[in-house]
Amino acid sequence: MDHKSIKEPIRKKWIWVVLVLIVLGNVPWYMPVGSYEPLILGIPYWAWIIVGFSLLLCAYLSWATLKQWNIVEDEEEEEKRGKLNE
Repeated sequence: MDHKSIKEPIRKKWIWVVLVLIVLGNVPWYMPVGSYEPLILGIPYWAWIIVGFSLLLCAYLSWATLKQWNIVEDEEEEEKRGKLNE
């Protein structure tokens, strides 16, 4: 088992900082109260901002799980499968 390749995103603070910033951007608390203009395709601009941040959040979480997450359990499961197939 190669422990050097094991990566857990919970231990990387920058991943959490970026996640918090994306989630804060996804909440329209920073928009003026009652603001709905300009309308883009009949939808208020802040709704488009929320959709954009939601897509960014999905992409970021997908990237983090695919590229930054390599935990011990995955390798242990592969070893178990290998022993069962022998």
